[in-house]
Amino acid sequence: MIQVKASYLHEALLYERLTQKRVRCNLCAHHCVIPDGRLGACHVRKNVGGILYTLVYGRTISQNVDPVEKKPLYHFYPGSLAYSMATPGCNFRCRWCQNWQISQMPREQDLIAGSPAAPEQIVDLARKSGSRSIAYTYTEPTIFFEYACDTARLAHQAGLANIYVTNGYMTPEMLETFHPYLDAANVDLKAFRKQTYHRFVGADLQPVLDTMKLMKKLGIWLEVTTLVIPGINDDHSELQDAAQFVAQELGVDTPWHISRFFPAYKMRDTPPTPLATLQQAQQIGREEGLQYVYVGNIQMEGNDTFCPNCGRALIRRYSLGVIFNRMETDKCPACGEPIAGIDMRSNERSRQ
Repeated sequence: MIQVKASYLHEALLYERLTQKRVRCNLCAHHCVIPDGRLGACHVRKNVGGILYTLVYGRTISQNVDPVEKKPLYHFYPGSLAYSMATPGCNFRCRWCQNWQISQMPREQDLIAGSPAAPEQIVDLARKSGSRSIAYTYTEPTIFFEYACDTARLAHQAGLANIYVTNGYMTPEMLETFHPYLDAANVDLKAFRKQTYHRFVGADLQPVLDTMKLMKKLGIWLEVTTLVIPGINDDHSELQDAAQFVAQELGVDTPWHISRFFPAYKMRDTPPTPLATLQQAQQIGREEGLQYVYVGNIQMEGNDTFCPNCGRALIRRYSLGVIFNRMETDKCPACGEPIAGIDMRSNERSRQ
């Protein structure tokens, strides 16, 4: 059982007190009912005497300056920098997790490591780094909601945008509370079969779908990522169903990122995703009417932004860098077609 000094305890938000000193956490869709002295599914929220505490407030396990394209966000201030941060912990148990050393640390090691960093410090570091935004990423940001919320408020005051890179398993209550400070999100749609979520993730599919629809309703800029894993979620019909959901429920102008799997964590014996599978998934997305379908985690054509009307190349990318950006307004300079996104102009021009 994780032991935390009293000085690190920070009372959580979004919970209710029950009988016998139990509490119900209403932060994520697990809705954990936690007895006194026990932890929630994320292993970073603890019931102490009938009060729910977050154990990770102000404790960062990772801070880096990344291209916003790494999140990945291709239609949100393209070419800009995002100051990226995380705490230990996650409310999922994905067998293929790329960051399992920190996401599963509290669960597998009974440990919460990290360096102290107040929200004011995070915002100050982000400004000094030249970042346009702060990204709450690497692990699931929902589990450090209180920390992210305080940081996000200060970020807006400083003129910085806020990004969630998330599994989408938050409650509507959490999202509605945070959304005034949340400008963009990339939601990881891990599969489009509830059985896959149950078996490999330890969660349900429907709350993730509901979150994405609510994000669109609240006006949060949304992009979706699907890590295509051989034998898990690479079936043609499943990819087609996922693409149809994005197109019909979120809009054809919602970017869909198809990402390549590499062996990791408890799936080290599963081979990387074949290139042909990625290309097939991209084609499926286009056939379902999606205007912006990208292939990630690999050096190949598929990361450029084209005008959905005239086909002109608007933004060329290599790896995670922008080679050129022809956008001068929010419309294609060749035909005038509106291009979905938040300030799609070149980063240099948008700073003027």
